[in-house]
Amino acid sequence: MFRWKNMILFIGLITVLAACSTSETSGKESSDVSGELSFYTSQPDVDAEQLVQAFNEKYPDVNVSIYRSGTEEVMSKVQAEKQAGEVQADVLLVADSVTFESLKEQKMLKAYESPEMESIPEPFVDPDHMYAGTKVMSTAMVVNADNVKEPPASWNVLTEQSGNVAMPSPLYSGAAAYNLGVFTRTDGFGWEFYEAIQAGNPTITQGNGAVLKAVAAGEVDYGMVVDFVVARAEAEGSPVTLVYPEEGVPVITEPIGIMKDTQNEAAAKAFVDFVLSEEGQELASEIGYTPIREGVEAPKGLKTIEEMKVLEADTKELFKAREEDKQRFNQLFGE
Repeated sequence: MFRWKNMILFIGLITVLAACSTSETSGKESSDVSGELSFYTSQPDVDAEQLVQAFNEKYPDVNVSIYRSGTEEVMSKVQAEKQAGEVQADVLLVADSVTFESLKEQKMLKAYESPEMESIPEPFVDPDHMYAGTKVMSTAMVVNADNVKEPPASWNVLTEQSGNVAMPSPLYSGAAAYNLGVFTRTDGFGWEFYEAIQAGNPTITQGNGAVLKAVAAGEVDYGMVVDFVVARAEAEGSPVTLVYPEEGVPVITEPIGIMKDTQNEAAAKAFVDFVLSEEGQELASEIGYTPIREGVEAPKGLKTIEEMKVLEADTKELFKAREEDKQRFNQLFGE
């Protein structure tokens, strides 16, 4: 009898310990991640805030501060901080892989093989795990639906519109800088494409949002812009139409990476995991982006990567030539 009582007590003790262990394990994910996290991004303010809010629902003890601007200005800030001796950013999410290749070459990134990377297509994950794409964003064309009754099929329409085109500056927008590198290295475009657009006296804006605003207001009828802002505006009733030209479109993936000198590695890793997770990618789709994770559907109005004809160029070549390309653009357009 005594032996059975001991056995029952022992089983009870094991059960209690197991329950405590399970409780500790389930709470560890968020309770062990806390402190300050500095997030630098080129995402629109509202989108960045939604991302941080969703992250904080899972990790309430992390205080995330956001610095948001165009990719080129974000990078200028990062480089200035480097020169001053201390980069403030913990996590960086900006337009394109070329920007991250620059940081990688400067040994400013921390390698992190997030378990979520297994569900990201291999071409969009850096082989050294310094960064990974977070979404699929093409640069396409936007037209004013009230003034353009028959959407154009070709990019060439931008070379035929005097004073009727808007495009973002590659001196501010990382997507525009990437597009410049791709278009000028693609047969059928080259620098001649930009020279023909310049001859029509286009409006050069700082970012994609300003292009959309100009087209929606009827200030110009045509624009070169990232696809998601157009699809989002269309859904909200704005008089704009998204066009994927027949020649194809450049695609960026807004990679995310951790800075080498992060002061909160645990929170930085948790943030990267969240952005790449199914939950984070579903949030991206809800906001209006085409997710990069396999198995998560694109929002209405946008094409998936499989449906796009993608214009590409060698990333390392684009990285090496970026500053020269921007200088040449500046000379051509008088930026």
